[in-house]
Amino acid sequence: MEKSTVIGLVAGVISVFVGMILKGAPLSALNNPAAFLIIIGGTVSCLFNAFPMEIMAKVPALFKILFRAEAEGGKVEMVKLFVELSQLARREGILALEGKVQEIEDPFFKNGLSMVIDGMDPDFVSDVLDAELTVMEERHSEARSVFTQAGTYAPTLGVLGAVVGLIASLGNLNDIDKLGHSIAAAFVATILGIFTGYVLWLPFANKLKVKSANEIAHKRMIIEGILSLQAGDSPTAIQAKLMVFIPQSERGELAEEGA
Repeated sequence: MEKSTVIGLVAGVISVFVGMILKGAPLSALNNPAAFLIIIGGTVSCLFNAFPMEIMAKVPALFKILFRAEAEGGKVEMVKLFVELSQLARREGILALEGKVQEIEDPFFKNGLSMVIDGMDPDFVSDVLDAELTVMEERHSEARSVFTQAGTYAPTLGVLGAVVGLIASLGNLNDIDKLGHSIAAAFVATILGIFTGYVLWLPFANKLKVKSANEIAHKRMIIEGILSLQAGDSPTAIQAKLMVFIPQSERGELAEEGA
């Protein structure tokens, strides 16, 4: 599980609740079904108006991505795999890699390696993989824009909810107690709108952007390794090329093995 997402959610909720208590605002004020309907229902309706059904159907999968931790050490293992493949190809030829293709789970990696084994032109392989990467990046951008837009709509709907509440409070001008309660309730929608927009939806969109960038970097590493294999580069040369994708702090393991 992605711990940072859980920490962010818990910290955000605690900050608002504790902040309300410290300010002297009763938590019972949040018990306002109308405000939740305006903010949550309104945001969802705006999203359905803004995006086609095929994109909205992906939202549950996006939540899974937000809470799914990325595999640790993936790039280091990738370098080791390419060094192993390079050693095998130099000993037995590029066709010897055919037996390794079925062991690879990543479709992107498997497709690229299969094209190399089939003897396709290096420029063609590079163009196909780059095009697939571009399409994937556009797809990720389109999907995370759902949260970006939600973060735009929610605060505005909070203002709408406050206006609706204030209109309702005008009917209590002759009763000071009811007037004060109505005004306080009117701003609950504003709290919910700002909270969901700036604590949930916009940060979620940014996290998806970061995860997408990491995946793209991982696949660019795969492209570089595949093209190096096809060019017949030595294991040492391939390792040197792929090391640039790995932070300095994680290169120690590879350096020790190469010693």
